[in-house]
Amino acid sequence: MTAVADRPTTTPAPRGRPVAPGRVLVRGSLAHRGLQVAGVLLVVALLVWASTWPLFRMGQLTNVFVLAIAIAGLNLVTGYTGLLSIGHSAFFGLGAYTTGVLVVQYGFDAMLTVPVAIGFCFVAGLLVGLPSLRIHGLYLALVTLAVGVAFPEIVRRFDDLTGGAAGLVIRARLLTPPEWTGISRAQRGVWLFWVSAIALVVVLLVVRNLTRSRAGLAMRAVRDHELAAAAQGVHVARVKILTFGLSAAITGLAGALFAMYVGALAPDGSFTLLKSIELVTGLVLGGAATLLGPVVGAVAVVFLPYLTSLVAPGPVSGIAFGVLLIALVFLMPEGVVGRAQIALRRVVTVVDADHPALASTARDPGGPPEPDGQQPGPPPSTDEDQPR
Repeated sequence: MTAVADRPTTTPAPRGRPVAPGRVLVRGSLAHRGLQVAGVLLVVALLVWASTWPLFRMGQLTNVFVLAIAIAGLNLVTGYTGLLSIGHSAFFGLGAYTTGVLVVQYGFDAMLTVPVAIGFCFVAGLLVGLPSLRIHGLYLALVTLAVGVAFPEIVRRFDDLTGGAAGLVIRARLLTPPEWTGISRAQRGVWLFWVSAIALVVVLLVVRNLTRSRAGLAMRAVRDHELAAAAQGVHVARVKILTFGLSAAITGLAGALFAMYVGALAPDGSFTLLKSIELVTGLVLGGAATLLGPVVGAVAVVFLPYLTSLVAPGPVSGIAFGVLLIALVFLMPEGVVGRAQIALRRVVTVVDADHPALASTARDPGGPPEPDGQQPGPPPSTDEDQPR
């Protein structure tokens, strides 16, 4: 028999994201659930408080919610999947014009047009996502840029349907809230405020569940290393196309809500390339591949120009806004939410119950503190522990 040299018995390093020093919470534990409930109650309280503001301020918040939904759609394809898109203004406009045309030309109820707008944008996203199977990076960005630039021209061509360059006006009587709400036509802003807020919450929950599922892992794998993802069995083409479709559908939802919010659509208004740049700016400022990044980015995009105009009125406000954007990107390249998450992990870290770091904590008394409500368990078995 051939003698086999003894291998050193070393403890394997924990797999997965390392746990920073500080308090450790197990996902699903009593303390973690308590923090989640407290966060939900805080959000509800803030929304109820904001609903008592003047209509102008509520309108600003409604605009924030709509932009946050659109940025969340862009975040799926660019932040989580790594496909750079500069043409999401086309999906935003397609959703808005779908709602406007159906309400004005065909007499649809405004809320019933939302699923139709989502469906149209989903199909359009699938078609736009097809080039991503062959081209990458800046070349894909140029294709999406062409789509965004071409959309206003297409709207002008179908002037009998869309109103052309003159625009499409949705009368206020066509946007009256449902009778069961008890909200009058004059208080339409309150109705749109709550509709947009609920839609944003639903979109964030969908994005959260999607990105934590197997599909979310596949999206991240395609973003980090496409060839390695394909070698591990990820259907790269399916992930890219479906992500583009879902991203466009979410952005189309934002467009439909925007049409009900402004009541007037024009191809040279909110659906040009500047809208795409606005969405990308909000994504970068808030934090790509983060759940709350779109919300923070939307707040920045809506309120930062207003604040800079107060500090530096006139043309100087544009310069001040640009300098502020450069400073934020330079100081926080991972975005506001990304930087906040890095700082928060130094205080508390949320891990799964089967996280390898929990077992290493039990073996290493000098490691991070034990998670709330969890007792140290036996270390996981390894190949070194098996009898030979």
